[in-house]
Amino acid sequence: MKLTPTTTLAALVLIGAGGFFAGRITSNMSSSGAKDSAAETRTSRSSSRDSTGDVAGTRQSSRTAKTDRPEKGSAKDRFARLEGIVRDENPLERNRAFLAFIDQLAPGDFQAAIDRFTSLGMSDNRKGELSLLLTAWAQADPLSAMAYSTKNPGDGFVRDTLLTSWATHDAEAAIRWAKSNFTGDGPNPFLPGIIRGLSESDPARATELLASMPRSEERGKGLEYILPHLLEQGAAATQAWISSLTDDSLRNGAMMRSAAQLAETDPAGTAAWLLANPGEAAQRRIDDVYGVWANRDKQAALSSFNALPAGDDRSNALRGLVSSMATEDPKSALSLIDRNPNDVTDAVVQNLIWHSFGTNPSLAVNEISRIADPGQREQMYRRTLDTWIDRDPATAQAWIQANPLPEAIQNHLNRRAAQQ
Repeated sequence: MKLTPTTTLAALVLIGAGGFFAGRITSNMSSSGAKDSAAETRTSRSSSRDSTGDVAGTRQSSRTAKTDRPEKGSAKDRFARLEGIVRDENPLERNRAFLAFIDQLAPGDFQAAIDRFTSLGMSDNRKGELSLLLTAWAQADPLSAMAYSTKNPGDGFVRDTLLTSWATHDAEAAIRWAKSNFTGDGPNPFLPGIIRGLSESDPARATELLASMPRSEERGKGLEYILPHLLEQGAAATQAWISSLTDDSLRNGAMMRSAAQLAETDPAGTAAWLLANPGEAAQRRIDDVYGVWANRDKQAALSSFNALPAGDDRSNALRGLVSSMATEDPKSALSLIDRNPNDVTDAVVQNLIWHSFGTNPSLAVNEISRIADPGQREQMYRRTLDTWIDRDPATAQAWIQANPLPEAIQNHLNRRAAQQ
C-alpha cells in the first residue's frame, strides 16, 4: 500500500512530526509511485462510495489493485523484518525501510502488522510509525480499519488517526460511516478525527461538523484540531472564523484557545479583540495577553492598562501585568498594585505572591494578608510557609517569629514542628 506524499505528510503532522523527516520521506516518492498511489486511491474511493457497510466488498476492491504484486515472503519473515526496522536507531534509514515495508502490505496484512508493532512495546515512543501504518490501512481498507478501531474504543489515537486519513481522501464516506455507526444522544466520538482530516482541504465542511456537535470534550477536541489550520492563515482570518460561530459556548471556547497563540505575534491587537468582545473568553484570557504584552513591551502594556475603564477587564489586565513583572522585579509589581488599589482583587494578590515568592519570599508572604477570602488566605499561608520552611528554614522561622499570624496557621506550624 503506497502512501501518497500528501497523506504521508499528514500522518507525520498528526504526531508533530517527531522523529520523522517529512521532506525527505516525501521526496523519495517516485513519479510512477505517485501514479500508482493515485490509481489505488481512486479505487478505494469508488468502493467506499458504493459501499453500504459491506466490508468484504471493500477488501475485494483493494485486493484487486494489488493482484500483480508478488508475494513478499512469509508472514513470519515480514514480522521479523518489521521488528528489525523499528529497532533501528538511525531515524532516516528506519523511515525509509518502514515506508518500504508498508508498501509491501496487502489490505489484509495491516491488522497483524499493527498488532505485532504494538506488541513490541514501542508504540508510545514511536507513534509516528504507528500513525503511518494506520494512515495506510485507512486508505487501503477503511471499513476493516474502523471495525478494528471499534473493538478498541479506549484508544482515541487509533480511531482519530484512521478517520483523519479516511477523511483526507473520501470525507463523505467517512462521515456516512461515522453517522451510521454512532448511536445515542451525546457527542459523536468519530467526528473529531474527520474534522482534522477536513480542516485544511475543506474548512467549511469541518466547521459544519464541529457546529453540529453538542458542548462536550469531543467538540473541544475537534476545535483543537481545526484551530491550527486557521491560525496559519493569520489573526484576521482566525478572528473572522470565530466571529462567524453562532454557538456562544463554541465561540468562547475558540477565543480562549486562540487568544494565547495570537498574542505571541500581536499582543496589542489580541487585547483589543478581546476587549471588543466581552464575555467569558475575555475575562479568562485578558491577563494572559497583557502578561505576554508586558514581556514584549512593558511600557505599551502599561499605557493600555492605564487607559482602561474601571471594571473586570482592568483588574484582569492588572493581574497579567503583575504576573509578568513579579518574577523579575517583585518590588515594581508591588508598587503597581499599590498605585491601583481599586483594581486589586484576590486573584491579583495571589499572582503577585506566586510569581515573586521564588526571588523574594518575605515580600510575597507579607502580602498574603491582602487576600480577602479567609479560606484562600489560610491556604496561601500554609502553602507558602511550608515551602519556605523546607527551602530555607532559618529565614522562614525568623519571619514567623517576627510577624503575627492567624491562630489556625500558628497551630498548623506548631503541629508541623512537633511532627518533625
